[in-house]
Amino acid sequence: MRLGYIIPFVLFFALAVALYVGLGLKPRDIPSALIDKPVPEFNLPPVKDHDLGLKSADLQVGEVTLVNVFASWCGPCRVEHPVFMALAKSGEVTLHGINYKDDPDNASNWLARYGNPYKRAGADRNGRVGIDWGVYGVPETFVVDQGGRIRYKHVGVVSQDDLDNKILPLVRKLKAKK
Repeated sequence: MRLGYIIPFVLFFALAVALYVGLGLKPRDIPSALIDKPVPEFNLPPVKDHDLGLKSADLQVGEVTLVNVFASWCGPCRVEHPVFMALAKSGEVTLHGINYKDDPDNASNWLARYGNPYKRAGADRNGRVGIDWGVYGVPETFVVDQGGRIRYKHVGVVSQDDLDNKILPLVRKLKAKK
């Protein structure tokens, strides 16, 4: 009879501990299943009013690249955009964009207003390519090596600190392995 009172208490306690631990996890700490795997096969048309779309073959050209998943409706994308504009100006690494679930006019206007740091920007209107990349929110940024393998995934805003202390050191390391 006493066991009937203890079991629900133990189950409640275990559930509370699991919930507490789960709430403490940060989304950017969740590893991607695509790390060290080839980029998914895809072929995206260009963002409206831009010339170059993006396809998987563009990421298998023998150079380290960054792929940034962004949208005009994404507030955090606006926050990180100046970091990518400065990176593009530096020429240290090629940056490509995947415009995720966005209205074509809004995406085009956003890039015209804030600048286009991307060598190529593909329009993923229905989000299918984003799903293949394991994207569950924007912004997300990937480091792709010379052979077209995903080596790192950054979830959330890329700050200058993230760029200087995480992303660019990895880019330099991968370039040195040429």
